[in-house]
Amino acid sequence: MGSPGRGAGLYFSSFPGLRLTPSSGLSMWRLPRALCVHAARTSKLPGPWSRPAAFMSTLLINQPQYAWLKELGLREENEGVYNGIWGGRGEVITTYCPANNEPIARVRQASVADYEDTVKKAREAWKIWADIPAPKRGEIVRQIGDALREKIQVLGSLVSLEMGKILVEGVGEVQEYVDICDYAVGLSRMIGGPILPSERPGHALIEQWNPVGLVGIITAFNFPVAVYGWNNAIALICGNVCLWKGAPTTSLISVAVTKIIAKVLEDNNLPGAICSLTCGGADIGTAMAKDERVNLLSFTGSTQVGKQVALMVQERFGRSLLELGGNNAIIAFEDADLNLVVPSALFAAVGTAGQRCTTARRLFVHESIHDEVVNRLKKAYAQIRVGNPWDSNVLYGPLHTKQAVSMFLGAVEEAKKEGGTVVYGGKVMDRPGNYVEPTIVTGLGHDASIAHTETFAPILYVFKFKKEEEVFAWNNEVKQGLSSSIFTKDLGRIFRWLGPKGSDCGIVNVNIPTSGAEIGGAFGGEKHTGGGRESGSDAWKQYMRRSTCTINYSKDLPLAQGIKFQ
Repeated sequence: MGSPGRGAGLYFSSFPGLRLTPSSGLSMWRLPRALCVHAARTSKLPGPWSRPAAFMSTLLINQPQYAWLKELGLREENEGVYNGIWGGRGEVITTYCPANNEPIARVRQASVADYEDTVKKAREAWKIWADIPAPKRGEIVRQIGDALREKIQVLGSLVSLEMGKILVEGVGEVQEYVDICDYAVGLSRMIGGPILPSERPGHALIEQWNPVGLVGIITAFNFPVAVYGWNNAIALICGNVCLWKGAPTTSLISVAVTKIIAKVLEDNNLPGAICSLTCGGADIGTAMAKDERVNLLSFTGSTQVGKQVALMVQERFGRSLLELGGNNAIIAFEDADLNLVVPSALFAAVGTAGQRCTTARRLFVHESIHDEVVNRLKKAYAQIRVGNPWDSNVLYGPLHTKQAVSMFLGAVEEAKKEGGTVVYGGKVMDRPGNYVEPTIVTGLGHDASIAHTETFAPILYVFKFKKEEEVFAWNNEVKQGLSSSIFTKDLGRIFRWLGPKGSDCGIVNVNIPTSGAEIGGAFGGEKHTGGGRESGSDAWKQYMRRSTCTINYSKDLPLAQGIKFQ
């Protein structure tokens, strides 16, 4: 079995040494959503990817040290469409390693015609899948989890190579998919509706839950395995089939994961289109959003794009599950345990190089401890080990794209213009790849526009506060409402924080980072975060439709509310 938390998890086994190690008891901590998607095309390689033709023939997959990629069924050029058979008639793109910007391999994307074929096959596959009893569907999901376990190290290494997160997080992300599979297996024997008391004699009133049908899943670069897993495992046991479009910049991961799932389906003589894949860009995403045959569209990405998706889906009165941006805050009161505050703020701010939806971007510190906390953070930041993300000793890797580096620099400059002082970092590192310095900014007002803007980068804005009431209001004044956390020993304050006048976020923590979440709870946020819920608790209801059913087993016909109609 996997861990009880979201994936293998990470924790600080020592401080200030700050060595990250797997923990079976803590969560993997949610990673963030896509802010920009860039797929460097083989026909036109911009900027730093412009290399001589001879160089471009040397893909990483053909180099001996990356031979392990072929264990995942990958090759120099890969088909990016799966609907029972592999194919693809769209554009060929190249994916790159963020740690050095070297080309890894190529993927042929889906064309609109490929998408159309895949939707038809997926809906045909649903007719078979929906008739299989839920516990039997759970058995298939269990096998998917086991297949992922067998490939966990090599698939985690691919996540590290193509996305750029450190190896322990890459492996932990795959573990999270495994954990969700374990959770879904048990859930497959428990989902159901209540029997309600009827006011009419000889009548039964029940709730019946049925699958919605075809679930479209659009995922982001920063969590290229687990976000699909959270949706896929729960959707499958509910009786749905899935159509996945991953981020173009992590297309190899999408292909590798689908190959693992496809083998399980094929071994059980089930249609491969139960878990379909259409790698692609905005054309495929738009088609999914506008397609009435897609009964539920789960979208993970930026608030800006999510708003467009929501409008397209709503225009056809469809259903969407949105997991969008976060501008998360940690609040440290004067009675906080600084031995908890500092490592929590550090990991929440710089983990995955600040590229998680739950990344801490704002740190509110009581004025009496502000300077001490900032000084401790600066010392901790200085000890972060930077390097190739697949090196087991490294804690901090690159940003995903060059565009992200530019956005980082723009945010730092804007913070300075608004009166902020960079007390640590703020620069691009002089090394290959998309590396920037983890950054701390002080001196801004709580309402500074840059502090109200989610920048997918490791920038932490630190503010002073005096009173509980004001800092609770500052936490809530941003448009997003994903995650939040306070550090205090005051029991009354804790319950005020959890109550109606406290945090307005979907995740409300106490004495842990903004990035902690267990699979047993529903994950998601409020306001511009989208309102969607995934994973545990009753999040499974998002993937089903509910019918209220009244059954008359008597020989009489009493009407509700005692109405006589004769």
